[in-house]
Amino acid sequence: MDIKLTHRLSFKQARLTVLVGFVLGTLLSLLQIGIDYASENAAINREIYSLLEISHNPASRIAYNLDSELAQELVLGLLRSPAIIGAQLSDNDKSVLASVQDQPESGRYRALSDFLFGANRSFDDRLYFNHMPQQSVGVLHLEVDTYPFGSRFLHRAEVTLLSGFARSLILSGILLGLFYVMLTQPLVRVIRELSNSKPGDPQPSRIHCPPGHEDDEIGVLVNVANQQFDALVREIEQRRSAENRLNEYLAQLEHIVSARTQQLKAINDRLSQSNEELEAARSTALEMAQARSAFLANMSHEIRTPLNGLLGMLALTLDSPLNAEQHQQLSIAHDSGKVLVELLNDILDLSKFDAGQLELEHIAFDLGTLVEDTANLLSQNAAPSVELTCLIDPQFPALVLGDPTRVRQIVSNLLSNALKFTRFGRVDVRLSAQHDRVRIEVCDTGIGIAQEAQARIFQPFTQAGAGITRQYGGTGLGLALTNSLCEVMQGRLTISSEVGFGSQFCAELPLPCHTEAITPKPLLGNVIAVTTASSGLAELLSSLLPIWGLKFQRFSIDDSLAKVNPDLLITDCPECLFGLRPAISTPILLVTAYGNFMPSDQVNALAPLQQKARPLSRKALYQTLQHLLQKDDDETLRAPTHLQPAPHRARILLVEDNPVNQLVAKGMLSKLGCEVMVAAHGGEALRQLAQHRFDLVLMDCNMPVMDGYEASRQIRQSELWADLPIVALTANAMPEERERCRTAGMNDYLSKPFRREELQALLDTWVPLKP
Repeated sequence: MDIKLTHRLSFKQARLTVLVGFVLGTLLSLLQIGIDYASENAAINREIYSLLEISHNPASRIAYNLDSELAQELVLGLLRSPAIIGAQLSDNDKSVLASVQDQPESGRYRALSDFLFGANRSFDDRLYFNHMPQQSVGVLHLEVDTYPFGSRFLHRAEVTLLSGFARSLILSGILLGLFYVMLTQPLVRVIRELSNSKPGDPQPSRIHCPPGHEDDEIGVLVNVANQQFDALVREIEQRRSAENRLNEYLAQLEHIVSARTQQLKAINDRLSQSNEELEAARSTALEMAQARSAFLANMSHEIRTPLNGLLGMLALTLDSPLNAEQHQQLSIAHDSGKVLVELLNDILDLSKFDAGQLELEHIAFDLGTLVEDTANLLSQNAAPSVELTCLIDPQFPALVLGDPTRVRQIVSNLLSNALKFTRFGRVDVRLSAQHDRVRIEVCDTGIGIAQEAQARIFQPFTQAGAGITRQYGGTGLGLALTNSLCEVMQGRLTISSEVGFGSQFCAELPLPCHTEAITPKPLLGNVIAVTTASSGLAELLSSLLPIWGLKFQRFSIDDSLAKVNPDLLITDCPECLFGLRPAISTPILLVTAYGNFMPSDQVNALAPLQQKARPLSRKALYQTLQHLLQKDDDETLRAPTHLQPAPHRARILLVEDNPVNQLVAKGMLSKLGCEVMVAAHGGEALRQLAQHRFDLVLMDCNMPVMDGYEASRQIRQSELWADLPIVALTANAMPEERERCRTAGMNDYLSKPFRREELQALLDTWVPLKP
């Protein structure tokens, strides 16, 4: 094997060594030249000063004697020096006695010499006698050419550099030969032997170590290569043995794979059959789910239709003259029917959760008003000795984004649960917001829940204990549904309770702020409250009145008010009024439980007095304070506490096929001041619309001849009734029913059974009040 000279290891080693030696030699040569340069530069000045020293005394006598001939001989003698190109001798009066000038010498080193030493140098020697050094007799001036010194220095430098280069070339040749003999030649021999060995030879020949290299790196390399060859031979033998065993295993594996293939084929056949059975089971399950949805829709319709008639007739009967016993019996029946409706709603909602059909809205709504309205509706369920209070943070947003229907369910379930199990004390609904999350707390002083029962009360159809169900009733669906609603809304429901000390339920919901809190116009006045220290009314007033600009103080029931002269007194203690009225003449606002208002004769005796039912809403409290603090008209103060809603006097077309439901809806609408005409089906409704003008259509969905969907579509096709509001009245409470009604062209949706309050709210939305 032949290797190029430049690729040989000996050449690389020699090149590296010579390069290092050349660089080092060059540096040393340059150092020597530098020292020689400094010495030669100093030698110029020394030689000239020596020449001046020799010429000093003769020149002094010549200058003193003013001898021009001797002066001329002296300067000519100085000019014979190779470095002197000019000389001048002058006396003390600066008169020139003699002066000579010569051309500078030229040569090949002239330019470099002038660069290193300068072209010429000038020297002046002041002439004087040794015994009178202070008295000058003249000046000897010399012009010196540095080229003779520079050429001598550059010649030496040239010889130094050339000799160093020659030494490097000689050293390179010697080292190249030595490295070739000592390193390259034995390595080439080893490589040649390795190249001659055949790769497939089972017994490769061993490599012989070059003579004289048994103990150096080449010998070690040869020994290691021989050891690797030995190991390679052993490995080849082992692999051949393993290959033979592998061939045997492969033959056995072919038989096993063949058998397994038959088994897998049989298993695949069974899996195909199982998949067909699973697909059939899936189809059956889907059909059952559809059947269940249809069954729930039908059951909802079938149950709600008679419930609507039952509750509507009971509500209408309760408004008629009855004795106390009859009114109590009918109230119990009416409340039982409402409980049945709530139970039906909870069961339907749980079925929606199971079917994954629950959909959430994302609209702006007033959560504070929603909480107050819900508490007001449920206040009639509170025990007479229970104080229900809504405590809403004054900085709570005016509008939040979310699903108002589901939030109302959460508030209603938690509040109903608290009122059910509280017989004395307080039930508070607290509302606050922080970082786009709303915190709804319902705290009560009821019976409490044991620690071991708190984990299971969120399960459907489960209560804290069997005694709870027997004593208080209920199905155990409310908290389970509330917990599911909180989870669907990406919130959470927590509980903190102790037996005998009440409970605290907290629902944290992600309801982002849509509109910041709006501070009403400030009121002016001094208001005091006469309540107990633990009164919820006192806490409500202390949080709201200072923000509304009112001065507020709370007095205990036993405190004297003889020296107090407020603009308004607020109390929740009816028994204290007869003791307070002689001591104070200002208007009084009495806040009492729902249905516990004082009779009119007592109100007249305590005038000016106005009564409000708790829980007090912020709007009602503000309007009442504004009214009482700005007007002193006794006739106004004695106005009835519960103002009837203004009659709408609207013309309503009721499309309903059920006679009982016709009577219920017509009775409620008549009490709300509406003129009602009835149609038994959609076709009759179209004829009525063609003959009369109506402000609103209440449309039942399932009717004979023509149902409500088709009737609504035909109404919307006519330009005459394009803006006529149509509200669906249906007993089907499933979510797809609402969408179906909207698709048919209906504007709103009211589920049976409905209350007069819901019907009133619907009229307020779609029928403007008429004078």
